[in-house]
Amino acid sequence: MRKNIGKIARIVLILISISSLYFVPWKIIYVWALPLPDQVQTQLDEGVSHGFDGMIVYIDKAGAPPAFYASGFHNRALKTPADPHDFFKIASIGKLYHALAITKLVSEKRLTLDQTLAFHFPELVGRIEYAERITIRMMVQHRSGIPNLSDTPNFYMNPPKSFEEALDKILDAPADFEPGSSYAYSNTNYLLLSELIKRVTGGDKFDYFRKTILNPLGLKNTFISIDQINMDQLMGGYYVGVEKDIKTTNYGSMIATAEDVGIFLRALNEGVVFGPGEKEIYDSIYVYEHTGLLPGYMSIARYHEEIDAVVVQFVNTTDFSGYEWSISEIVHSRILKILKP
Repeated sequence: MRKNIGKIARIVLILISISSLYFVPWKIIYVWALPLPDQVQTQLDEGVSHGFDGMIVYIDKAGAPPAFYASGFHNRALKTPADPHDFFKIASIGKLYHALAITKLVSEKRLTLDQTLAFHFPELVGRIEYAERITIRMMVQHRSGIPNLSDTPNFYMNPPKSFEEALDKILDAPADFEPGSSYAYSNTNYLLLSELIKRVTGGDKFDYFRKTILNPLGLKNTFISIDQINMDQLMGGYYVGVEKDIKTTNYGSMIATAEDVGIFLRALNEGVVFGPGEKEIYDSIYVYEHTGLLPGYMSIARYHEEIDAVVVQFVNTTDFSGYEWSISEIVHSRILKILKP
């Protein structure tokens, strides 16, 4: 009897082991294990062969002129090739610009980081839990506990068309945690910070961006939304399983070229964007690199100190499973290996 039980147990274990192979991310392992090419362009072409519709990479490495790469399609239906100067929805990379704007407003003494949500938005007391305890610093750092509006049902199927409509998605919802007690990424924080910049400056938020960040750096290909651009210049956005180009859907993302993002990122990391005392403020509240993800758009913007290089990578294909994001990160890491001496 014991022998039979032991045999059955071994068979069950074998069956479990075999069935578990179904869940192994073989495609990701395959992409990771491929021989490393010796050229960045070859790596981009390989990335497109993994299922991306199009890719753009901008590299600013010390001692060399900026390099521009593209592969795949700008427009899949028309077979228009991707151009390294295409406009792109940079999604959460835009948070770097917002955090810098908050830094400058603090430096100008128009804000303090310890002012509360209730102080600037008294109408939200009783509508956002702990509004009297949530500070600007907490919102910048995603430590406010305010629920993430983009996690609400059908957010990406029917995106809000105004600040009020977006905020309404989380009003009266319980906090994720008490302010300052934990961390949770929440786009609602930056929705509120965006409105705060507008209220404090008394004008259009993007006017302040242009005056304090974009114009000093000579950035002419960065925009606040798709409403400001020629849509033909915007790279198509594609979702796995959906044939249609979804680039016209407005999620409120900033738009930029990879070059503009790269110039901004180097200036941020080298401190060129900071006035007196501003670097210390920024250091205390936010990071110096970012990624971005929206339906149809994945982006990575990082400065790699060990090789003194900024690498900006855009991919215009996303999916629900997260496989596409994982492959994008692997491609980025392989580009770095190619760049290292």
